[in-house]
Amino acid sequence: MSAIAGIYNINEEPVSREHSLSMMNSLQKFPADDVQIWQKENIFLGCHAQWITPESFGEQLPYYDYERQLSITADAIIDNRQELFQKLQIDKEEGKIMPDSKLILLAYYKWGEDTPNHLIGDFAFMIWDERKQMLFGARDFSGARTLYYSNSQQRFVFCTTIEPILSLPYIEKELNEQWLAEYLAIHGMFDTADASITPYKSIMQIPPSHTISVYKDKVKFRRYCKLFPNKQLKLSSTEEYVEAFQEVFQEAVTSRLRTNRKVGVQLSGGLDSGAVAGFASKTLQERGQSLNSFSYFPPDDFMDFTPKQLLPDERPFIRSTVEHVGGIKDHYLNLPGRDSYSEIDSFLNMMEMPYKFFENSFWLKGMAEKAHEEGIGVLLNGDRGNFSVSWGSPLDYYALLLKKVKWVTLFQELNHYSDNVGGARLRRLPRIAKIGFPVINQFFSSKTSYKLPLLISPEFAEETDVFRGLEEKGIGRGSASNIYVQRKRHFENEFYWNATNTLSTKLSLRYSLWKRDPTNDIRVIRFCLSLPEGQYVQNGLDRALIRNSTKNLLPDKVRLNQRYRGIQGADWVHRMVRNSSVAIEELKQISSDGRILKYIDGSVIKSALSSIEGEMKTENATDPSYKTLMRCLIVSRFIKKFT
Repeated sequence: MSAIAGIYNINEEPVSREHSLSMMNSLQKFPADDVQIWQKENIFLGCHAQWITPESFGEQLPYYDYERQLSITADAIIDNRQELFQKLQIDKEEGKIMPDSKLILLAYYKWGEDTPNHLIGDFAFMIWDERKQMLFGARDFSGARTLYYSNSQQRFVFCTTIEPILSLPYIEKELNEQWLAEYLAIHGMFDTADASITPYKSIMQIPPSHTISVYKDKVKFRRYCKLFPNKQLKLSSTEEYVEAFQEVFQEAVTSRLRTNRKVGVQLSGGLDSGAVAGFASKTLQERGQSLNSFSYFPPDDFMDFTPKQLLPDERPFIRSTVEHVGGIKDHYLNLPGRDSYSEIDSFLNMMEMPYKFFENSFWLKGMAEKAHEEGIGVLLNGDRGNFSVSWGSPLDYYALLLKKVKWVTLFQELNHYSDNVGGARLRRLPRIAKIGFPVINQFFSSKTSYKLPLLISPEFAEETDVFRGLEEKGIGRGSASNIYVQRKRHFENEFYWNATNTLSTKLSLRYSLWKRDPTNDIRVIRFCLSLPEGQYVQNGLDRALIRNSTKNLLPDKVRLNQRYRGIQGADWVHRMVRNSSVAIEELKQISSDGRILKYIDGSVIKSALSSIEGEMKTENATDPSYKTLMRCLIVSRFIKKFT
């Protein structure tokens, strides 16, 4: 794992050593096992390396291949190494010690700009092709690693993080108001609908699933990957689907265990991280190694206000998984004295942009710190599982059955579902009908779901014409019509991936570990997208695929649980109460600050402040006013960095 950097002077001027050193010096805040540069006339490549895999130990990076006249700098872990060794006819003994960067370079020599189609893993890389006088690079399909660039004044500059680019004297630090407008106008957790822009006007990013080619003064992008399969997988039985999934998922997990350090997992009491832990521990135990789990729980003085089916403290389920799976050294963190408000400046400095996941920010960072202390090289998670391995909403599936007039199957499923979760089967029919036929809501429902109010000021929205732009990209002020449309959009639109992967990259660099998600493996996702919906809801079980596939691997207390759901971050307001007066005073100042009100609707801030009545209360953690105010605090602090 590495932070990479480079400068390409398109006008053929030699790269200033002062400029190249400026970029590399800006990366010194991150731990490094080695720092190297390669420079030749008008091209400079750099690498701030963290050695995570056995093959990366002592790796020469940037690496220049004299025979092929190619140079590469890479931030990459490639998971299909054995497949590539065969395709590239690489000797078995040579392959054992070959770093991933050289493997990418050899792949480029064979396949050129089609190289990313042959790579599986998390990667961002840049190759200088001396013969073609062209710079070529790519990000993996989901953009697991960030890669920013600036193209101005006949200079093309790139880096894993933004600060080194801003350190150059010819790069202006100017707020990108289009990025900010989209960020403020979008209700959801993702940042913008344009995956190529950043909060800095002069700095862009290569979108996930894209390559970039820089030849002379032309910059060309190409999307090389689309996920949806052409046809559905058809097997004879559920058992065959389960066996096929287990094979694909085990390969995805095992390939992510490649590290010369310890392996960890972010473990909750649910199915996704539990499945990852189960499959990982099985392989590690065969190797005589253990898996380290890291789990969060609320402070001792937190009074649970949530409904009985929601669990802020998942330790009973986590411990059940740990005991059943075996081979796990478990760690439990409640991070006393940490809270979302106190972490704002630290997170803004790390993220280099505003963020929306403040409820979990303090424990995500705390978990990475603890993993670093324990010598973890790879920290597994199951973050993408809701859309891949654990897909399957029963009521939405039953709505499909209703629309297809499959009455017998529907009533059989309702019987099983009621046995599993309780309640009469027929009482769910009105809700199922509303899901299947949304027009019913217009006549029989007087209630509307409450959303966060729009933060963007009306004048700023009009000036940027942001809502028209979002509508053109398929993002309206309402939500998608159903969860199946939402899932399709999630995998078709690359902008959904940027926010979470920005956090993963920058958290990883700061704590010298690689966050890796087997539920986000492209092989796993393609397999899951090819399955019939009947494999995801079966016999009254939601998320049936992962439940069926972890039989005997996970305890039934976890595997078959449909009554309780973990809710991490329910204590975020509770932790902030001690800073309540300071936060409220800051918000009052924001509500009259002209620099901020140019972008944020002041009436929204004042209304939200009025609703909390001058005091933050633990039980209001889900109140939209609290979330609105927290977003305002984060954005306003970021805006002030420009003024």
